[in-house]
Amino acid sequence: MSNTPIRVILADDHAVVRAGIRQFLERAKDIAVVGEADDGEQAQIMIQELHPDVAVLDIQMPKATGIEVTRWVRANARETGVLILTAYNDDPYVIAVLQAGANGYVLKTASPMEIIQAVRDVHEGKSAIQQAIAQKIVAFVTQQKNEAIIEALTDREMEVLVALAKGLTNKAIATQLGISDRTVQGHIAHIFNKMGVSNRTEAVMRAVALGWVPQAVINQS
Repeated sequence: MSNTPIRVILADDHAVVRAGIRQFLERAKDIAVVGEADDGEQAQIMIQELHPDVAVLDIQMPKATGIEVTRWVRANARETGVLILTAYNDDPYVIAVLQAGANGYVLKTASPMEIIQAVRDVHEGKSAIQQAIAQKIVAFVTQQKNEAIIEALTDREMEVLVALAKGLTNKAIATQLGISDRTVQGHIAHIFNKMGVSNRTEAVMRAVALGWVPQAVINQS
């Protein structure tokens, strides 16, 4: 484990909720909350100024929603991971968050340890999706899978896709397959293009829906 803590900002319009989340996050010695925001616009300003490793965002916030902030992060602060922590599990929210490019989606009913692990996973480049949320995503993608013909992946691209499903970083994939980081990036770009997706989570969930990757693989570390 790195000696440098994971730098996190919290964005939620309920101060009591933020205080509770902050309290248990900071019990984890490898996490430091460096800022709090009570609306979406303030969250964007903090992300721009503080460059956190992970932004933990609620969905429903004044001035800008968590979904809007996620889109902004993907356009302006790609080095920051996004974990949605919310009470909402309605299908439209789940799908909108995924399409916006969030790295994780966890409900506030999750245990403190589940949320702490989700922050760690997002920081490591993994997808942090609760099982119930993953099932919704798979169901949605399954409905869509017949709407477009997906070009077959090469054997190497399939190896990379399975590694993505396991949550491996680009560097770890490169080491495992004996190729360069740049080559891994190229394979991922080809995978996204062939599958018609824009991020890792969407690629993995579509692969599960297509039967290319067993869902159990997603939970491997």
